[in-house]
Amino acid sequence: MLPVKLVLTVLVTALVLDPLAALAVNRSDRPNVLLVVADDLGYTDLGSFGGEIATPNLDALAASGLRLTNFYTAPTCSPTRSMLLTGADSHLVGLGSMAEALTPDQRGKPGYEGYLNDRAVTLPEVFSSAGYRTLMSGKWHLGLEQEHSPAARGFQQSFALLEGGAGHLDDLGIESPRATFRENGELAEIPEHFYSSRFYTDKLIGYLEAGRESGRPFFAYLAYTAPHWPLQAPQESIAEYSGRYAMGYDALHQQRVAAAIKAGVSPANSVIQPRKQGQPAWDQLSDEQRRVEQRKMEIYAAMIDDLDDQFGRLMDYLASTGQLDNTIIFFMSDNGAEGGDFDSHPPVFREHAKNCCDNSYENMGRANSYLFAGPNWARASVGPYRDYKAHTTEGGIRAPAIVRYPGLDDPNGRLATFATVKDVMPTLLRLAGLPLPQAEDRLPVTGRSILDPGDEAAPVTGWELFGNRALREGDWKIVHLQPRFGGSGWQLFNLAEDPGEQHDLATKQPEKMKQLLRLWEQYEQQNQLVYPTAAGAH
Repeated sequence: MLPVKLVLTVLVTALVLDPLAALAVNRSDRPNVLLVVADDLGYTDLGSFGGEIATPNLDALAASGLRLTNFYTAPTCSPTRSMLLTGADSHLVGLGSMAEALTPDQRGKPGYEGYLNDRAVTLPEVFSSAGYRTLMSGKWHLGLEQEHSPAARGFQQSFALLEGGAGHLDDLGIESPRATFRENGELAEIPEHFYSSRFYTDKLIGYLEAGRESGRPFFAYLAYTAPHWPLQAPQESIAEYSGRYAMGYDALHQQRVAAAIKAGVSPANSVIQPRKQGQPAWDQLSDEQRRVEQRKMEIYAAMIDDLDDQFGRLMDYLASTGQLDNTIIFFMSDNGAEGGDFDSHPPVFREHAKNCCDNSYENMGRANSYLFAGPNWARASVGPYRDYKAHTTEGGIRAPAIVRYPGLDDPNGRLATFATVKDVMPTLLRLAGLPLPQAEDRLPVTGRSILDPGDEAAPVTGWELFGNRALREGDWKIVHLQPRFGGSGWQLFNLAEDPGEQHDLATKQPEKMKQLLRLWEQYEQQNQLVYPTAAGAH
């Protein structure tokens, strides 16, 4: 919870600086706020973004809301989540790198604590100070200890997975035998017959129902772990997709790109992305390899289908209790699709899988299997964009997002305004009639409202993780990937002409390159970047 002094500072500032906020604090009809995050969901995985997976409930949300077609995250999960909950850069609020990937020269440096530090006010702290019930269920990944848990950062009720991932059918850890959970700050266990998407939805509905008679509005954060690896789902869910991917990953990629263009969520000049170097074409695989690859995608699709079902169950609950029409809903993925596999991840994952699991074809998708979708299906998931999770290219940091709110004038629309995960906090607070926090001893929110950015140009925005870097100014973007991510120095792209980042203009536009590199140096200094040592890079 917030210290009393800070609670009063935030609330008094709200009342003094914004008369509308004062009204919002006292009105009984204040809007509820629901923030839903999927884990490693690719840009074209939803039907409303060009996918073939059955996602009718999220597609209905898109039809009654706005699809954000120019929305950016960090390259991976915990840096994204730190910015989501603070509106500030991850390098300042503790997740300059993922905790699991900190190198010796980063450890102990400000902004590289590996947990959400106390330099910024959090979104649940602001809502709590304004009289909201603050509830959370799902993945936290912002600190393992009790003092860094959701209960310590503004959530009045919470059930949280602490690590970056876990088994979906039991508590299998992704690097260790068992995952760790906390409920309201205390260590907790999951029940028998656990299925992640269903359980986290159950928990949140339980919290919502327990406080419904209070009459207080809620801020609820539902952080699904699907479709993050290991790929697991009930066998009956997987069976729904049996044979659906016999066309293979190359054909699916072409299908998704065309569908995303047709849906208006990707530019008309989008192109087919080449396969990653060394990856075989579908028709080069043996029959057995194709059978295994198909099953991976069947499981992945089943996980997304089930996530959508559970989201729909939450929508049904809100509708049945008369709360849906007065609820602001923001849905997003935390980064691009996961394109890694055992060959690209550290050896610890392969060794863990050998000890914990059976990846035979007959056992794929069960609780004791451990699988990645891999780079070729990820290429289809990200659609026309380059690379995937952990990269600062478009496929790693561009994510699907949907917002729906009471009084929306133009449902089923598409919003192409440039936006980042730092903008979610100011957007939700603006929609709820609350101002940004103004605590003197905390970092300012650097995001802006997505829905009313004004006439100002899109802000210059930088990204860095694992030494991979990028900066965008308007349509121009520079990218620097580490060699192990396929990079060989700075590149320059014009995203309006080349959304797939296929044509490096660094040598043709040297002055533009110099200008953006100067802006990069400013970003580097403002956010106190500490690059990882090559030996310790994760």
